Amino acid sequence: MLQVKNIRKKYVTGELEQIALNDVSLNLRDNEFVAILGQSGSGKTTLLNVIGGLDRYDSGDLIINGISTKNYSDRDWDSYRNHTIGFVFQSYNLIPHQTVLANVELALTISGISGAEKRQRAIDALTQVGLGNQLHKKPNQMSGGQMQRVAIARALVNNPDILLADEPTGALDSDTSIQVMDLLKEVAKDRLVVMVTHNPELAEQYATRIVRLSDGKIVDDNDPFLVDDSKLAPPKHANMGKASMSFLTSLALSFNNLRTKKGRTFLTSFAGSIGIIGIALILSLSNGVNTYIHNIEEETLSEYPVTVQTTDVDLASMIQVAASSSVDEEAGEEVNERKTISSFFSQAKKNDLKSLRSYLESEECPVYDYANAIEYSYLVTPQIYRLDKEEYYQVNPNKSFAELNRTYGAMASRMPYNIFSSLPESDSLYKDQYDVLEGHWPENPHQLVLVVSQDNCITDVALYAMGLKDPSELDQMIQDYRDGKEVEEVSEIGKYKYSDFIGKQFKMVNIADRYQFDLKRKLYVDKEDDEKYMMNLVKNGQTLEIVGVVKKNADSKAGMLSHGVLYPFELEKEIILDASKSDIVKAQIKDPDVDVFTGKRFDD
Repeated sequence: MLQVKNIRKKYVTGELEQIALNDVSLNLRDNEFVAILGQSGSGKTTLLNVIGGLDRYDSGDLIINGISTKNYSDRDWDSYRNHTIGFVFQSYNLIPHQTVLANVELALTISGISGAEKRQRAIDALTQVGLGNQLHKKPNQMSGGQMQRVAIARALVNNPDILLADEPTGALDSDTSIQVMDLLKEVAKDRLVVMVTHNPELAEQYATRIVRLSDGKIVDDNDPFLVDDSKLAPPKHANMGKASMSFLTSLALSFNNLRTKKGRTFLTSFAGSIGIIGIALILSLSNGVNTYIHNIEEETLSEYPVTVQTTDVDLASMIQVAASSSVDEEAGEEVNERKTISSFFSQAKKNDLKSLRSYLESEECPVYDYANAIEYSYLVTPQIYRLDKEEYYQVNPNKSFAELNRTYGAMASRMPYNIFSSLPESDSLYKDQYDVLEGHWPENPHQLVLVVSQDNCITDVALYAMGLKDPSELDQMIQDYRDGKEVEEVSEIGKYKYSDFIGKQFKMVNIADRYQFDLKRKLYVDKEDDEKYMMNLVKNGQTLEIVGVVKKNADSKAGMLSHGVLYPFELEKEIILDASKSDIVKAQIKDPDVDVFTGKRFDD
């Protein structure tokens, strides 16, 4: 029996303190398949690492079969991991230049197992996972599912009491994932298997017990194991086995290191070092220049990436068509047609983005040899509001400025009223370009970050949206502008601390909830003008909070983030998922020929 008792774990970086596990207690049976679910940052992997001895807990106790690990030394933890725990990782962690058999044998090297027994146990473990006929293959000759089977065999070869699996199907397709899960389910019949996964469907299908974590705490356990501690013997401190390398193995390694004479080794090293140092100096200078140029190119392209849209227009061809359609000035008194709109539409081409994505994600596409990342945009606009006492203001999209745009045209459209935008999906593209001035980067979809300019400035539009400036002042300026009155520029420049922005909260509303089904008319009606309805909707909306303030660092030649308030890309995914579950979308999909807003057929 494994007992996790009041475990706490926090990570400290400078002044930032992140609690990963907050007083977690959990009893696990000797034979069960436990799946740990939760959002990113909920503490799943930390809990798995604590159970596996890869990470040390700050307080509490981890008890295995009555043995406490509270006072374990490094040597004790080594023995615990070697004899009690088997690990299966998402990335396999196989040594590429060794055979499958050698990879599995490596797990037994430190256990003092003899060569013949070590080989036989490795063969048996590989046979158990269905790879008995592929012992001499190397990992790069195998599929992802086969490599994961090798990883499971390596974890089982020491016959551990507990098997820990961290996202074992995360890098596999659906069919291969099912095969691996079937194997783990079979393994769980005679030992404890604990798996961390983001896939609730697989967990519910295969696991005998599901534990859900949120913010470092257990929020749900569908099959809890209750233990009366008063009936158990007090936990004791004990080593769970010896971890020692065999004498022959040690002798072989020592012989390989000492077989060359020291004098000859010294003379060879000295003579070779002269040439090596000279070459290294030349290469370092050359590589330094190449690296500098590469970094400049990379940072510049991050700010101006290659973009493929649904529709594009070949402007050069349009100009050529317009020039070729010019008529002779001496054509007489006839008025000739100049093709403009027809040329525009004929030159507008539709891009098949679905096929393009399939190609980009296929194995034959070489683009990843030349690009850092490929990002996808879905044109999702979060409906974000600011709640101020008993009033609400829509700040994204900003309706006040949008109406000015419709009414007053191009001049109003140039006003920077959109302060919310999405972060790239891959944080490796931008994090090195920016310094965190206060707080931290978002750690879940509902946390925001404020990006200020290089000179520490932020637009007044953003300040009005966050409520740091009086919104009635903005309303008055807009009204005066509409009425044709002269609007005086505010002379006083606002100054704010970074801490003024941290903790600022907004409310996000699912746009589908803004519509209500009219039973009489059998239509979905927009309730945006119903202030009471909208106030209740906003109050119950998803809370978004600014958790960090960042600025492009001095070393970066370019920055790919726009100034303003940015939300994680995962928020867009969440909005898309919520939309797919809404009644209004389901109703439209059920009857795709009739508009659910008007009741009329689309072809009419």
